[in-house]
Amino acid sequence: MRAMVYRGPYKIRVEDKDIPAIEHPNDAIVRVQRAAICGSDLHLYHGMMPDTRVGTTFGHEFIGVIERVGGSVRSLVPGDRVMVPFNIYCGSCWFCANGLYSNCHNVNPNATAVGGIYGYSHTCGGYDGGQAEYVRVPFADVGPSKIPDWLDDEDALMCTDALATGYFGAQLGDIREGDVVAVFGAGPVGLFAAQSAWLMGAGRVIVIDHLEYRLEKAKQMAHAEVIDIADVADVVVEMKRTTGHLGADVAIDAVGAEADGNLLTHVTAAKLKLQGGSPIALNWAIDSVRKGGTVSVMGAYGPIHTAVKFGDAMNKGLTINTNQCPAKRQWPRLFSHIRNGYLNPKEIITHRIPLEHIAEGYHIFSAKLDNCLKPVIVPDAA
Repeated sequence: MRAMVYRGPYKIRVEDKDIPAIEHPNDAIVRVQRAAICGSDLHLYHGMMPDTRVGTTFGHEFIGVIERVGGSVRSLVPGDRVMVPFNIYCGSCWFCANGLYSNCHNVNPNATAVGGIYGYSHTCGGYDGGQAEYVRVPFADVGPSKIPDWLDDEDALMCTDALATGYFGAQLGDIREGDVVAVFGAGPVGLFAAQSAWLMGAGRVIVIDHLEYRLEKAKQMAHAEVIDIADVADVVVEMKRTTGHLGADVAIDAVGAEADGNLLTHVTAAKLKLQGGSPIALNWAIDSVRKGGTVSVMGAYGPIHTAVKFGDAMNKGLTINTNQCPAKRQWPRLFSHIRNGYLNPKEIITHRIPLEHIAEGYHIFSAKLDNCLKPVIVPDAA
């Protein structure tokens, strides 16, 4: 098969790889029809994620058709169209039994916090991802679901991570009717979080970013007020000014560790196998929310961080809710919102790129060229 292959920071190409095999009776092999490049894939692309090994195939957002199944798989058969959550989880441990699919205890020998994630380095289990013609899907009776006949393929693709994570970010905010919600970051996850905040009763939604085309999308897609970081001297002061000097009720960090990083994060990622990332957006969220408010964090952060203003958060009496999104848990609500016309996930997609040209796709997305917001990859086998 043809697959995207990592060869080092900023170096990816499409190569021939063996079609993945059934390694366990619970496995399925999926022929990929659509995949996506996620903003968090840029951490890998830039060499910011520890233990990203040469030869790895990225991609944790994908849908496709079942090609083969292991002998124990009962819910799927070859030919089924499936959407696959980015989480890999067993479905039977304590965490899975309590809906914490992203914290599964049995799928990642390299970490005690996060479970398994497709195509996201060996710190997340070492599983190859879906930016390829075929991908192995473990625990096929647990993770993937058949795509409903009424659901568009690209809408389903967005549910595998970006939409589910944005919706989850709004959930973590514990939004009450009339709340002022600030969303830091106008990438796909931030835009979906802003849309979702309205569904949960927000009275105002304010999106903060530094790219004009993303802020325009926030106004058009999420009907949000916007703050362009380049236009204000101090983001926190501006947030206080626009909220009667109280601060937002809820702040959602949809940035996580900035994918470009800095010298310190490059050194710690490459040499010490640790990635924290810059805490700027998270500290802005802590400072911008009112006393007694809530900060939601669902962005991609590494295992350490030493510069978060935790003392300020404690002294302000903030509630901080965090986790990687358990994507499949969000699907029933998302399906309802999509079917009723409240959400149109595929409107976020700006580029559709053949798999053979994925290196150019990563460059366009990383450099923010051509107003790129969400690139989708189309394998030749599709």
